[in-house]
Amino acid sequence: MNTSARMLRLLSLLQTHRYWPGAELSSRLEVSPRTLRRDIDRLRELGYAVDAVRGVAGGYQLRAGGALPPLLLEDEEAVAIAVGLQSAAAGSIAGLEESSLQALTKVIGLMPPRLRRQMDAIRSQTDNLPWRGGPELDPSLLATLAQACRDDEPLKFTYTAPPRGGPDPDPTDRWVEPHRLVTLGRRWYLVAYDRDRQDWRSFRVDRISDPRTTGQRFRPRDLPAEDALTFVQSGIRRMPQRYAVRVRLDATVAEVADAVGHWGVASGSDGACLLEMNVDALEWPVMVLTQLDRDFTVDGPPELVDLLQRASRRFAAVHP
Repeated sequence: MNTSARMLRLLSLLQTHRYWPGAELSSRLEVSPRTLRRDIDRLRELGYAVDAVRGVAGGYQLRAGGALPPLLLEDEEAVAIAVGLQSAAAGSIAGLEESSLQALTKVIGLMPPRLRRQMDAIRSQTDNLPWRGGPELDPSLLATLAQACRDDEPLKFTYTAPPRGGPDPDPTDRWVEPHRLVTLGRRWYLVAYDRDRQDWRSFRVDRISDPRTTGQRFRPRDLPAEDALTFVQSGIRRMPQRYAVRVRLDATVAEVADAVGHWGVASGSDGACLLEMNVDALEWPVMVLTQLDRDFTVDGPPELVDLLQRASRRFAAVHP
């Protein structure tokens, strides 16, 4: 491997790992420790802040500097970042739209002509509808929660639980061991172990305020679920909701499951499919039934029947 290729490989490794033991880096690059040190010095001359720990167990870590040095990106990674920034410009995180557009302009400006043409095609042939209707989030709050998850750092915050058929509960102070952030539709959740309640919880991020890190570290616990997404989905299904929807459809279980995703349960029965959803509002089940375009019978609740009948009369009154 020539020097230039080796330098790119070294930079790629440092950008994807928080800390690399020197022996492991030397082994991966197939160079001596002395050559590795010279390559690290060359990166520092280019503006990359690389910290070194000396000794037998020493190693290297890429540190964020005062200015952002050039990033090493594959073509697919550069396009993925640009597409993601374009999507973020229509997102629900407060203040992110303008920053995303500015960053998108810079990323495209640094792309080689072939990639720039790809992005121009995507931008010119895509219409974006700003994502509205969900709670707006503070990007600094998301950053604080994500870093605490990454660094295994205990977190304190104030939490106002969602109301259950009444006014908002009083805010409570929480002290947690953050595990993972999860997005479901328009909502973000923090999965964490609640130290005071000695149990795992999922917290809606839009109801978290005043997050404070502690500067400590904790040993991660085993999550009582396959993954964080499964944990949040299971908790949502167990929550008491305003309406228990039961609809029998002339459709396959696979078709219905694909339409409702994690918001409902589809099971087969007597050649038909039974859809069950626990929801606070009935607009989503109506949308699902419209999307499926299959014959169905509503077992409950009666409010869903009333809403469907009103929608049917309204649509039937439309003239071409």
